[in-house]
Amino acid sequence: MGKGLLFIVSGPSGAGKGTICRELVARTDVKLSVSMTTRVARPGEIHGVNYYFTTKEKFQEMIAKDGFLEHAEVYGNYYGTPKEAVLGTLDEGRDVVLEIDIQGALKIREVCPKGVFIFILPPSMSELRKRITGRGSESQDAIDIRLGEALKEVSYIDKYDYCVINDEVDTAVEKVIAIISAEHSRVSEDIFTFVENYKEEL
Repeated sequence: MGKGLLFIVSGPSGAGKGTICRELVARTDVKLSVSMTTRVARPGEIHGVNYYFTTKEKFQEMIAKDGFLEHAEVYGNYYGTPKEAVLGTLDEGRDVVLEIDIQGALKIREVCPKGVFIFILPPSMSELRKRITGRGSESQDAIDIRLGEALKEVSYIDKYDYCVINDEVDTAVEKVIAIISAEHSRVSEDIFTFVENYKEEL
């Protein structure tokens, strides 16, 4: 059994990457990576499901031990992707999907160049505005800031291997599943062992 593959999914806020990742987990055997954070859990959030919640002291200890694939400090709280959990799952032969922002994805590419990077795009900026506005939880200024950030984030699309336009969720999920299937059919070092076994049977 070969190793699993790491799939990194990014995109602007409102593009629907979270929904796509949840559907992937529901429809396939891929495992969703759970991030670690030092922020306080919000109502309804479950330790080990939404995040691994920890203290700043323990988080900094993990940084010192090179325990993260990537990490960042955002508004006074730390967020990171635990290395051991991800690599352990890959070693078991199971695929891992990591939903992460663009900056985190670029850091992941440095340490995991064989990862498969997928960028999720909304069908248009007007649709993105509609989705963000539809949440009803942000001011107009906050919405404008998010849209401005989205434009900046799209400029990094050339750093990714694939782009999926999320016009309709089911279609977008099927496209990502097709990418996963294609990546498992890619010619790699593992195929040479398979070919050698063929030769031995002749």
